[in-house]
Amino acid sequence: MNPGTAVIVNLLGGVALLLWGVRMVRTGVMRAWGEKLRYFIEHQLGSRISAFAGGVAATLVVGSGTATSLIVTNIAVTGALSVTLGLAVLLGADVGSAAISSLVASGTSLALWTSPLFLFCGYVLFSWSREFKPHNVGRILIGLGLMLLAMRLVSQATAPLNQATLFHEVLAAVGREPLLAFLIGALMAWGFHSTLAAILIIASLLSNGSLNLAAAFGFILGINCGGGLPALTASLGLPAVARRLPISNFLCRAVLAIMILVLANPIIAQLSQLSFEPLHMALTVHFVFNILAALVFLPFTGVMQWVVKRLIADDAETEDSLASPRYLEATALASPSLALTNATLETVRMSEVLDRMFNTALKAMQTGSIETLKLLKPLDEKLNAYQRAVQRYVGDIAPEHLSPEQARRALEVTLYVSNLEHAGDVILLNLADRMKAKVKEGLAFSLEEQASLDNLCLIIHDNIRLATAVLSARDIEGAKNLIAQKDAFRAMENTVIDAHFKRGNGSKSSALRRSALFIDIIRDLHRINSHIVSAGYPIVDEAGLLRSSRLRLEKKQ
Repeated sequence: MNPGTAVIVNLLGGVALLLWGVRMVRTGVMRAWGEKLRYFIEHQLGSRISAFAGGVAATLVVGSGTATSLIVTNIAVTGALSVTLGLAVLLGADVGSAAISSLVASGTSLALWTSPLFLFCGYVLFSWSREFKPHNVGRILIGLGLMLLAMRLVSQATAPLNQATLFHEVLAAVGREPLLAFLIGALMAWGFHSTLAAILIIASLLSNGSLNLAAAFGFILGINCGGGLPALTASLGLPAVARRLPISNFLCRAVLAIMILVLANPIIAQLSQLSFEPLHMALTVHFVFNILAALVFLPFTGVMQWVVKRLIADDAETEDSLASPRYLEATALASPSLALTNATLETVRMSEVLDRMFNTALKAMQTGSIETLKLLKPLDEKLNAYQRAVQRYVGDIAPEHLSPEQARRALEVTLYVSNLEHAGDVILLNLADRMKAKVKEGLAFSLEEQASLDNLCLIIHDNIRLATAVLSARDIEGAKNLIAQKDAFRAMENTVIDAHFKRGNGSKSSALRRSALFIDIIRDLHRINSHIVSAGYPIVDEAGLLRSSRLRLEKKQ
């Protein structure tokens, strides 16, 4: 292999190793403390100053400004974070990211002994610990070790370029064209999805003399501008409220970077008179840029919110047919039969909300998306609103105007909306927690187990539809079939659990935990199904077909 090819191969390998190390650190932090970090950002930030400090702290923990930006953008989707506070968080994240970049890049001499130490300690923790957080701490240490090792590899790979006059001439030519260097730096930050990785590469070229400060200046400005692109491109498919936040951060970066780029020559002339090493000077420029961005734009986050609202209009609202009850007309209360029909219609619509909620939970379980589980809370609130509205409406019917049959009908509706609300609580408070635990602990069910859960969920889906028909028509045969589905569900449940224990799951703690979680999910599905099929019991009971007890009578001796 000729020297030129060796330099390119080693450089590509070093860059890949650096990006992988950054990814391991980000993944380890997000898996171990991602939910706490999201909660902190969403609930503990009350002013621009606290939001800015929170962004700095969060990025110092995560190790990546891009990761913090994506977290904040996902929170903005829910509407829980305004552009004013969100932009303050991102400005703090930029400062935190610049501090990490400066610290890591300036400490390359420490890599000689800290890199092997991080790798060894990380490997021991990652391999031997089965606990969730220590396991991810090991992942973080391995990532830090790989980043420092990659710095050494990139530095060594580019060392032969010190004597490559052609390479120096190319870099010098790029450096004489600040706009070209600016664009290349922005593409590097966007392509790597990490300003840290891009700055470390520039720092390596500066440390071995392949690049001087004047040529690096345009690259550094481009990297700082392009650092806002990953979050911006990742949010393109999100609602307008989420897109506004990353574009406001990108605009702040871009405006300041272009202003400094226009004044690049006099600034470089002033910096050249200082007696600092080019590497430290470049890292200082990177850090000061982000501090300056915070000082300039933090007081004007409200103005930026106004600007981006003008740039990105609100999404056209799609009407939700199940947003709220629509048939509970007060004028119908004078006619009990009509009022009960209206209440029944809203009970059917409430069951559709439950079906949507159940589908959302299943989608989260199939995709392993914790973000999808956040959609359950508003659906549960909608269920609660339906329950209160229907029960209040039925309660407003004058009791003296109700016949005995209509009174039973009113009781059926009241009890069933309560059962639907309880089914929603099981999904939100129990089933969702099992799914979160499954994702956070990295557990995976076998194909047989997943197929069993899918079959049980299919029964529940069918029963939701059957229950609405039974409730509307008060059909005795349909009610009997609905109650029979409860027995069918129980039989399948017992078969699934027996097969699960016969297969065996090993004695390791992770296997036992997975088995317990599987059983808990089945029990939650059982409770949901029981609440749904309850619609059939009053109808069967009124027909005199319901037994008083399921216990088998003892035979007389």
